[in-house]
Amino acid sequence: MRVYCSKNQRLKFVKVNVGDVFTNSFIIDQSVYDGFINVFRDCNPLHLDDIFAQKNGFNSKVMHGNILGGFLSFFIGECLPMKNVIIHSQQIKYLKPVYLSDNLVLNAIVESVHHSVNVIDFKFQFERKVDTTIVAKGKIQIGLLN
Repeated sequence: MRVYCSKNQRLKFVKVNVGDVFTNSFIIDQSVYDGFINVFRDCNPLHLDDIFAQKNGFNSKVMHGNILGGFLSFFIGECLPMKNVIIHSQQIKYLKPVYLSDNLVLNAIVESVHHSVNVIDFKFQFERKVDTTIVAKGKIQIGLLN
């Protein structure tokens, strides 16, 4: 089953099965970029200076990788059919740089469900919508609280 999530949509079913796929789109716009810098104060020139980034082989300034972590948090908190969840662990591999105005698609697939310990494992990937380049991938494990 494929489920699409948006900020104003809550899912209506209560069961998650191995193989279920959740999909959501995210745009790294100026407000996301500015908000990350304002909150976390990461002012590495790779993230702030186009000329510095270009001198180091990138098209322009590179977005902070942990912006994708924020998108994962939204996925767990808002796109799943249950709200009584906690992230146990997550790992992410950054494969390609992400730039301002990139439109990313998150695809997360349920890899395993462990009813005895209330744990769900997901594999996920972020791809750039314009050319379907996979920019990051990883795994995330959540626990059900009740």
